[in-house]
Amino acid sequence: MVAKIYRPTKSAMQSGKAKTHLWVLEFDQEQPRRIDPVMGYTSSADMKQQVRLTFETQEQAEAYAKREGVEYRVVLPKEAARQTVSYPDNFRYSRLQPWTH
Repeated sequence: MVAKIYRPTKSAMQSGKAKTHLWVLEFDQEQPRRIDPVMGYTSSADMKQQVRLTFETQEQAEAYAKREGVEYRVVLPKEAARQTVSYPDNFRYSRLQPWTH
């Protein structure tokens, strides 16, 4: 039983950073998923895939995994490189590219 500890990124449908400050512990898939021949549903007999634990810090998630004897790997988050852009820069006289309609 191996788990992954990570901090989720924001979804493409949200502009803010809600729910991205918590750390998540999820178990890896142990059995492959199967496609039901009659209905076409994808199913799995692995119940641990349904477990998703959240923690305030990475250290708490690691302590839980150690205490319960779960092997884990930590995926560190990448911080987004923010670029400050100013609207008046579009009309600056010293602009490198010519402004056109």
